[in-house]
Amino acid sequence: MTQISARLPDELVDSLDMVAKRLKRSRAEVVRQALEGYLEDFDDLTETLQRLQDPTDPVLDWEDVKRDLFPED
Repeated sequence: MTQISARLPDELVDSLDMVAKRLKRSRAEVVRQALEGYLEDFDDLTETLQRLQDPTDPVLDWEDVKRDLFPED
């Protein structure tokens, strides 16, 4: 595993320490999980933007999606 060093503002470190303490995890674990989440979100956003620019990608009607996801009894 590669070790990375970063400079963070004191306020961010204080928040990191608070979260790590509440979760009973190390700083490294909290940072790793946060970075994984950020990178997943970035990938999702990138894919979404690419799909929005693709004229062949179908557009879904919100009402149809709601009916499929939340069928009424």
